[in-house]
Amino acid sequence: MTDADAAVANPHFLDPDWWRHAVVYQIYPRSFADSDDNGTGDIRGMIDRLDHLAGLGVDAVWVSPWYPSPLLDGGYDVADYRDVSPDFGTLADADAFIAAAHARGLRVLLDLVPNHSSWDHPWFRAALAAGPGSPERARYVFRDGRGEHGEEPPNNWGSLFGGPAWTRVTEADGRPGQWYLHLFDISQPDFDWTNEDVCAEIDAVMRFWFDRGIDGFRIDVADAMVKDAALPDVPVNPETGFGSNEKNPGMPQWDQPGLADVQRRWRAVADAYAGTELGGRVFVAEAYIDPIERLVAYVEPDRLHTTFNFDALISEWSAASQRWVINHTIPAHEAVGAPTTWVLGNHDNTRVATRYGKPVTGRDFTAESETAAEPIELSAALLAMPTDIGLGRRRARAAALLELGLPGGAYIYQGEELGLDEIEDLPEAVLQDPVWERSGHRMRGRDGCRVPLPWSGEASPYGFSATAEPWLPMPAHWAPLTVAVQDADPASTLNLYRRALALRRTLPDLRADAFAWDELDGGDVLAFRRGGVLMVVNFGATPVELPPGEVLVASAPLDDHRLPHDAAVWVRL
Repeated sequence: MTDADAAVANPHFLDPDWWRHAVVYQIYPRSFADSDDNGTGDIRGMIDRLDHLAGLGVDAVWVSPWYPSPLLDGGYDVADYRDVSPDFGTLADADAFIAAAHARGLRVLLDLVPNHSSWDHPWFRAALAAGPGSPERARYVFRDGRGEHGEEPPNNWGSLFGGPAWTRVTEADGRPGQWYLHLFDISQPDFDWTNEDVCAEIDAVMRFWFDRGIDGFRIDVADAMVKDAALPDVPVNPETGFGSNEKNPGMPQWDQPGLADVQRRWRAVADAYAGTELGGRVFVAEAYIDPIERLVAYVEPDRLHTTFNFDALISEWSAASQRWVINHTIPAHEAVGAPTTWVLGNHDNTRVATRYGKPVTGRDFTAESETAAEPIELSAALLAMPTDIGLGRRRARAAALLELGLPGGAYIYQGEELGLDEIEDLPEAVLQDPVWERSGHRMRGRDGCRVPLPWSGEASPYGFSATAEPWLPMPAHWAPLTVAVQDADPASTLNLYRRALALRRTLPDLRADAFAWDELDGGDVLAFRRGGVLMVVNFGATPVELPPGEVLVASAPLDDHRLPHDAAVWVRL
């Protein structure tokens, strides 16, 4: 790859501030493309399909964990941070992917999982063998239990995946021993971030991948690493009987003051690459915390670069709620000099087309403030509701133009560009998300948004594999939604994304941070300007008369220059 090649593919590739306006596409490796016909996606399959992403017009790819893992939580249980799972390929394949992406003008972000490892990680195995008080155990959160014989957990915390957040180990001599903390699955012991071994190891892991050419990391559960050292009990959640996982200020599991020092340390590691060919490396934080003022502290100038704006994802489909999110998000980020980063979906959330087809589409931010819902909780509630998928897809198309029309960066989860829906009726026998077991089969978990992508053909495996059935079954009703079918249809969701992304890349007004509400804005109509481009979203039933101008892209056909319900348009005035 030469710089000139990449710049031709993407004129913004060499911009040192590329990340401030980047559109990033999330690849979930198991479900993107299968090159060796075993039913599981892999890195060679990702390479084979990179032209799809370059043609889509995104600026970067974020790859969910490809590390060795027992896959008890979809790869977020990492057994080795410096290698690639044999299920996905080799380190050589990873190097080839990074080079192939860069050659197409695509930056590469990897997932980093710093809160916990897999219980298969050599460190945790050593901790179990070494026993209480050892340096090996000090790398994780091990504590003696409460009660006369230590038979009770150290505190009342609950796991986000269901059940208690503590598991008792059997010591080498066979006696019941200490307890280890796992805010997520039992197979994901939490690191102790007061331990220098842990801090130094994650620094080294970052450098390992930065030296191989990646451009940054998405930080998994970026609000979780540091815990209150006293490990106090928290209020009980009456639905679970365990301590609440609400993320209100002061909760000891989340958003602790010590995170600032951790993030500044990471920023120093990334900034040390500023003089290299592709410039300094960047971070995006995954953190579900409210209010926005707490969140933007993570992106102060000496901390992380960006953070997902989950208020946009969680917000209901209404002008008032979306307007509230925009009015709070943009000024809060401007105050710390960081770009906003808009997101509609990911591997943890019910797919957009399904979510917007439900009777309840999300949280009303204009109502009395409530604790931000975790994606698993949100998905569980939505699954019980009926879906109008036609309406949902219509709204998802409009939402795409809203997301891509706002200033800052944006994220696209694989399949959103096809309008894919959540597969809500997966057979129980195929469910793999740990939420299913940990919740006592009350919550189906997140597998429904992780079904592999349909590329071509009229039946499963739709070109994802050559002949093998995918690791999660693909539905018959996806035949009209394949990449091949949509590629040939000018009105398809795929071509809508392509048009919007091409405009976003080439129009100077959409590369700037200018934003102003338009006089059309109000009631069920959301309308704002980016320089000389007007963006309008109609959430109501009454068509909206548009001002004179050139229609650049619309999510639905216009009727005599009027925008119909649940539709969006960009107009050059």
